[in-house]
Amino acid sequence: MRLLLLFTVIITVASCAEPTYTPKPPTYLRLELPEPNYVEYADSCPYTFEISNLYTVENAPDQTDGTCHKRINLGPLNGMAYIRYWDMTQPLSYYVNSANDEIDRHKLKANNIVDERIIRPEDRVFGSFFELQGDVATPFQFYLTDSTSRFLYCEVLFNSTPNYDSLRPSLNYVKRDLEKFMTTLKWE
Repeated sequence: MRLLLLFTVIITVASCAEPTYTPKPPTYLRLELPEPNYVEYADSCPYTFEISNLYTVENAPDQTDGTCHKRINLGPLNGMAYIRYWDMTQPLSYYVNSANDEIDRHKLKANNIVDERIIRPEDRVFGSFFELQGDVATPFQFYLTDSTSRFLYCEVLFNSTPNYDSLRPSLNYVKRDLEKFMTTLKWE
């Protein structure tokens, strides 16, 4: 009888205890994006390139007569790539320094900046690609030039708070598409 009473007390006390919750680590939504199908983009501007069919290219709202500034809507990735193009009227160093100044604005937030040189002499395409790692507003920036008369600068912005870990799948996807852009750009 005592044993039954002791067992009942233990069961009652154990069942009245507060449940113990185990915190779960933060998680992020998994992106399931299709393999890109690249199509050539060409209009009246003096350059062409290949772009994923998931994206749309439109004239930038600040485009003035004689310029070929564009915006690439990154569709399901919720971001934009802004392209600015100039027929060079200043020395090449002026445009390169301006592009580097844009990159310098993000150095404080970047954990690392990886840069790659683009050298395609057969198409007269030269430039640099910058991957800014960390919680930065513009994770990718690059410029391309023919080194004498044309200069194109591009930066990518996402419509979300910069969180490098949660954006990493999108960043990897966009980086592949930007590499395709840079390897297929041709001057007209």
